[in-house]
Amino acid sequence: MLENLPVPAFAAAATGGRTVTIAGQAGRPFVLYFYPKDNTPGCTDEGIQFRDLYPRFQAAGCDVYGVSRDRLGSHEGFKAKMGFPFDLISDPEEALCELFGVMKVKNMYGKKVRGIERSTFLIDGKALVRGEWRGVKVPGHAQVVLDAAEEL
Repeated sequence: MLENLPVPAFAAAATGGRTVTIAGQAGRPFVLYFYPKDNTPGCTDEGIQFRDLYPRFQAAGCDVYGVSRDRLGSHEGFKAKMGFPFDLISDPEEALCELFGVMKVKNMYGKKVRGIERSTFLIDGKALVRGEWRGVKVPGHAQVVLDAAEEL
């Protein structure tokens, strides 16, 4: 469990030519939601929920970032296609995935594969993990995260 622990410094490439860092958050809380793959049904639904609630996250002073192992080119297309107002972080070397412990062996159609366990982290302005959700089921999840963000 990472809740109430500090997030170590990191730098991660994101859409729009951005680099996301703890220092770059300038004391703003943010959400990192880890998802398996761009343009898949569950990941699309999850992104849509965060997209639709994004104005309320912003009103709560909270940024949102989606994270997967997809390359930036895939992220740029996915973001544009779905109209996501937030950036997507590319983690092909799994540095952030390892930092947050989201890589798991999963069973896909009878085969064991290593992939991202859908997980979300709410990080406060002091870079402390204030919310941690693992093995996320998509329906209603973004609202649960928003409720926690509004309480920060």
